[in-house]
Amino acid sequence: MAVAPLLLAALIASASSGIHSEAAHASVKQAGRSYGWPVAPFNRQHPIRGGFGDPRTIYLEPPTHASLMHPVGSFSFHQGVDISAPDGTAVYPVVDGTVMSLNADRVFVYSGNGNRFEYWHIAPAVKLGQHVTTDSTVLGHIIRGTGHVHLTEVDGGVVTDPLLPGHLTPYRDTTRPAVTSIELRTGDDGPAQLTNFIRGPVNLVAEAYDTPTVPVPGEWRDMPMTPALITWHVETWNGKVKIPETTAWDARRTIPSNGFFWRYYAKGTFQNMSVFGAHYSWGQPGCFRFRLGTINTLRLADNVYRLVVTASDVRGNSSSSSVRFSVHNHSGWVGV
Repeated sequence: MAVAPLLLAALIASASSGIHSEAAHASVKQAGRSYGWPVAPFNRQHPIRGGFGDPRTIYLEPPTHASLMHPVGSFSFHQGVDISAPDGTAVYPVVDGTVMSLNADRVFVYSGNGNRFEYWHIAPAVKLGQHVTTDSTVLGHIIRGTGHVHLTEVDGGVVTDPLLPGHLTPYRDTTRPAVTSIELRTGDDGPAQLTNFIRGPVNLVAEAYDTPTVPVPGEWRDMPMTPALITWHVETWNGKVKIPETTAWDARRTIPSNGFFWRYYAKGTFQNMSVFGAHYSWGQPGCFRFRLGTINTLRLADNVYRLVVTASDVRGNSSSSSVRFSVHNHSGWVGV
């Protein structure tokens, strides 16, 4: 699997822009490289309100701490990007191909060599087996009440982030993901540990978010997206690295199967405007918590350390946050 935490012997246990002519535009896409947007204008960046790998959660129980820590429901990774556009907007293929599948709310277009694009939340205007042409054939129109088209890209059978360089174009990202909290915990449903006194195995959990680079209109404005990459390391208080940079989450190329949802996202995670039983959290942003891994502090010398967590996107924007913690494995006090 492309996404997996790095296992470090003895210390770590896995917890797992430019406008171009239409002719040039077409030639690039025929070559199988970059492609334009599925809604007009095709050579202008549009707002994206849902990112690749975002948590998709439907809890069957009410919104309580117990239901968050012991989740029952449907939990999956978002396998594409949600492009914001008004209801009724015409949607076009980003690459020429043949309609391989469709139903009442989606159209799949096969473009050869194991590659396909999926367009969700549209009422189809094409037929099965029909050849469709980039920027010309109307695949369908955005269904009322959805306000976006979901675009999935599958390259050689592998689900891929459309926002990677050389894919959806033009796309420019100037926002930096942020790590908003870091916790050391003894378990999923246990309390966060006091960082002044840490002893024994601890689970590392971080909350992190990315921000759409183009503001999303309407009720989805200011809703977060998941970062593409989460890494961490442990260093002494004066900067000597004790546990090297470790990858906890990496959706820069593809994402794990949904069965691994809780291996990467930590308990307490829920999506934007999440459903909890009969309650729909309209207007409420999600909570994106990541499992970093587990460290056994019994294998660390008594000292003051820093856990540094970095969140990055697919365009090189990143930021870090840290928390100090003191390891006390022996009697007495650190520094005495």
